[in-house]
Amino acid sequence: MTTTALTADPAPQRGHRRAVLRRQLAPYAFILPFIAVFAAFGVYPMIFTLRLSFTDWRGSGTATWIGIDNYTYLLTNPAFWGSMANSGVLWLLIVPAQLVLGVLIAVALDNAKLRLRGFYRVAFLVPFVTPLVAVAQIWVVIFDRDYGVVNGLLGLVGLPDVGWLTTSAWAKPTLALLFLWKTTGFVVIILLSGLQAIDRSVYDAAEIDGANRLRRLWSITVPLLKRTLLFVVVLQTLAVFQMFAEPYVVTDGGPYGSTTTAGLYLYDHINRADLGTGAANSFLLVIVVMLMSLLFVRLLRTED
Repeated sequence: MTTTALTADPAPQRGHRRAVLRRQLAPYAFILPFIAVFAAFGVYPMIFTLRLSFTDWRGSGTATWIGIDNYTYLLTNPAFWGSMANSGVLWLLIVPAQLVLGVLIAVALDNAKLRLRGFYRVAFLVPFVTPLVAVAQIWVVIFDRDYGVVNGLLGLVGLPDVGWLTTSAWAKPTLALLFLWKTTGFVVIILLSGLQAIDRSVYDAAEIDGANRLRRLWSITVPLLKRTLLFVVVLQTLAVFQMFAEPYVVTDGGPYGSTTTAGLYLYDHINRADLGTGAANSFLLVIVVMLMSLLFVRLLRTED
């Protein structure tokens, strides 16, 4: 009796392997356009800027390699540290106040019994979507020392005029007020999304135990919003240290450089075509914001 060796047809096996390979590669094919765009407009410009920060380049001709001279110049320049200090003061004036206002407004808008709740939500978001240059120009008119509405109201009650935009003592608070009015609505929307993720049964249990509204806010809402608040802090820290249009339009960095923010100081290098120093400045700014963000994350982890 003879036996015949039967060999399986390799064609179905190859087809099966190709089908499995296509299924494995399909997710990467879908994200490939994003990776290509991110590499072209994110990674490459970052690498180019990092290389540029070690050169002396005026926008034309050949870039001259100078090593860390740009960083040394900035780190020993009082104007650079002054701009960072101005941004730090603005951060202190803006972010803590914005967190308090954001939480209080978000809690009020999250109340299902509030009438016209949808209208208020839209109203708080309108300043954020209004063009910043237009808002800044309105701020210039409102806080003008001679013809502004604010000083006009002060005059009605017998108070002297205030140089809101022309004195170092008041220029920063006036800019901070502009930033608060412009961006608090956006913060409220973020906090509302965090509030809606909190289980309502927690509030019901606390109410049964006799906790009043203030106690529920402090002991339940704030702790459960901690990660959302951290996200807001990091986001607004980046926005404050990048602040450019507000001081550029409202005060032009004055008076006496008191409102020259880190973003405006960076623009000054670009405006003078000192692109190598500007690139180094941008990376130092990134490092400062990253260190502050890591500090906030570390504080959160420690409390957790």
